[in-house]
Amino acid sequence: MSVSWSWSTTGYGFASKTTEEIIALCGHAGLGGVEAVTPFLQGLRDNEIEAMGKQFREGGVQIETFHLPFSPADDISSFYETVRRSAVENMKVWIERSALLGASVGVQHPTTARYDAEFEGMDRYISQLARSLDDLLPLAEQFDYTIALENLPPGDIGGRLSSRPAHFERFVREFDHPNLGFILDTGHALISSGPDADEFHRIMAPRMVAYHLADNAGDRDSHLAPGHGAVDWTTVFRRASEIEYSGCMCIETPPFAHTPNGDFQPDDWKQLVDDTAKLANAALAS
Repeated sequence: MSVSWSWSTTGYGFASKTTEEIIALCGHAGLGGVEAVTPFLQGLRDNEIEAMGKQFREGGVQIETFHLPFSPADDISSFYETVRRSAVENMKVWIERSALLGASVGVQHPTTARYDAEFEGMDRYISQLARSLDDLLPLAEQFDYTIALENLPPGDIGGRLSSRPAHFERFVREFDHPNLGFILDTGHALISSGPDADEFHRIMAPRMVAYHLADNAGDRDSHLAPGHGAVDWTTVFRRASEIEYSGCMCIETPPFAHTPNGDFQPDDWKQLVDDTAKLANAALAS
């Protein structure tokens, strides 16, 4: 087994930097891409977004994934139709804008509510999510774009939609579309399922289109750099190799380094990539 993917990181760590600064930092750190985020594109016209995408490509930086909005108002599974329809219209805007940038995968939270899905009614959630996807997937198909449903942490009282492997089994049964995929968040999976976190990977594998790599102690979503928590990285990377994943793997954390103001240096980002690559290489050599 060998690494078949490239490394990227979340754009939230670079939101205050210029495109030129991001490209230079990625080159130094060994990052093949960046997961773009809404602050990248705020206030830009379509031609400016296209120019930014071209600049990234020419600088050797892939913008493969884009994190779609996830504020409380962005709940595409809301039981309130006014909220759900507004959220869908907002997602359409960002799918189009991110496609102009060059992204081909949109990271989508199945809900932004934090309630127990079984208690509130799983069928109700599935019905609302289905209505939203019926609107969003034709647009995704038009742009050759994949909407990737992400597994979320359990929420304040547990059982939040997409926080259990069984929820993804239901998604597989209910939603069969070539432009719908899954993204595994390793930190969320650990909080939700502890030692059984790999069950998410098993169910999601046939439709896996992206990864969020983050570590924690299993108690909260602390977004530690890989290797500084309790995630079973050997299993994560072996599973990714088994399915021959070849996209960007997004390290969705800051570097594990001390900075008084959170302004990490290029060498800090390089260390983050090097340390994560060592974990992957060790996993695939075992």
